[in-house]
Amino acid sequence: MSKNDPIFKSIFGAAWDELPPVMKKHYANRPYTNDLTVVEGQLDVSCAGPIKWFAPLFWLMRGIPPANEKNVPVTVKFESDKDTKFFHFNRVFRFKGGDYAFKSRMIQTKGDEVIEVMRFRLGWKMRYMWEDGKVKLKHQGYVLYAFGHFIPVPLTFLIGEGHAEETPIDDDNFDMFVTITHPWFGQIYEYKGTFEVKG
Repeated sequence: MSKNDPIFKSIFGAAWDELPPVMKKHYANRPYTNDLTVVEGQLDVSCAGPIKWFAPLFWLMRGIPPANEKNVPVTVKFESDKDTKFFHFNRVFRFKGGDYAFKSRMIQTKGDEVIEVMRFRLGWKMRYMWEDGKVKLKHQGYVLYAFGHFIPVPLTFLIGEGHAEETPIDDDNFDMFVTITHPWFGQIYEYKGTFEVKG
């Protein structure tokens, strides 16, 4: 791979060439640069069960927003940085009660395996795939990022299993769908909506 190739080209592997234009725009950022891609849209957000019960803890951790609200305007900035090949997600949810920032970074560990590291170094491990005409993020567990290592932590039984999909609509728009399913309580979290790649 060339150093000018997008970060996600090696993650998607041979499937990169199959991605439609909107997905290539979405994942255009290159490593070790100041590349910036912005998407804007609206999401319906809902939570239940453990996420609703422990909402103050989730607000404190500044991860997924534990809210129930429809048509929430959201801006996401996908950022690279000059020192790493990490892919940064900087999200701002504009809830009726005020703005909420949710920041994380994607770190490729091997092949299509990616870990999303959030505040307090908690990470969601997943496989990042192009399958059935959409991007799929498939749950592989949770980790703690400490001293440069990813340490597995058994949290799936507590906070559930994540899943996400991005479905292309046209050259500039895609649908986003994220769920968390708990082994006892079923689906306890969801956000879904449509984003436009602004450039």
